[in-house]
Amino acid sequence: MFGIGFQEMLVILVVVLIFFGPKRLPDLAKSLGKGIAEFKKASDEVRKGIDEAVREESEEPQPPPAEPAPKPDGGEPVSEAGDPDAQHTPPKA
Repeated sequence: MFGIGFQEMLVILVVVLIFFGPKRLPDLAKSLGKGIAEFKKASDEVRKGIDEAVREESEEPQPPPAEPAPKPDGGEPVSEAGDPDAQHTPPKA
């Protein structure tokens, strides 16, 4: 649990018992339990909100993919400079 072994947990409990005393220990445990429960409830609400937002995002219709640019005359691919002959070597005579 949280990387804390039995011996460490025992030392923590003894220190808390000495520091707060046996009369206040039940009230302290009760308050700690309520705080942890409220934290779990809040974290569950945040998680549900994030899941709902992701679900809504995935349900939105996606725009159709863009069509590829048409090839210039002759079916040669266009180079980065826009010159259709840039990637084409002329045939040998």
